[in-house]
Amino acid sequence: MDQDEILLDTEERMEKATSMLHTQLQGIRTGRATPGLVDSVRVEVYGSQSPLKQIASVTVQEGKTLVIRPFDPGTISSIVKAIQGSELGLTPNSDGRLVRINVPPLSTDRRRQMVGRVKELAEEARVAIRNVRRDGNKHAEQLEKDKLCTEDELTALKEQIQELTKSYEAKANDMAASKEKEVMED
Repeated sequence: MDQDEILLDTEERMEKATSMLHTQLQGIRTGRATPGLVDSVRVEVYGSQSPLKQIASVTVQEGKTLVIRPFDPGTISSIVKAIQGSELGLTPNSDGRLVRINVPPLSTDRRRQMVGRVKELAEEARVAIRNVRRDGNKHAEQLEKDKLCTEDELTALKEQIQELTKSYEAKANDMAASKEKEVMED
């Protein structure tokens, strides 16, 4: 690996860590109904586990109700069972053609729990970013040991890796702060 490959690999892996955080934050409930609430739900259909969004369309009605329209009406019972078995704490209602989920407002205690979860996820992302930095620095040090770069180039490369780390940690912090604000709003 040369210096550019190390930087590129480091940046790609940090981007993956922040995009994973973004995906996880979408699944955290706020007081409003959003299709992202059921993104993590996996449904047993056709003999395998499938993400809900691959077997149905999910829309929001009147800001408080999720409407799930399965592409195959025969999968409704599987969808209802999967939602009931998930950790979302939501109760689906089915009329045989579609599934409706009323999203109740969150209590203050529940909002605080959600904020705590957001903070945990953000910390996990920051730890992942720092682990990527550590790996990048190891690769950089290996370059210098193998006499493929000078000590000054190593220092510059480590500084660039640190800049990437700072920017991706800031991105993770911004995402978490935004989600915390969203969760605490009524």
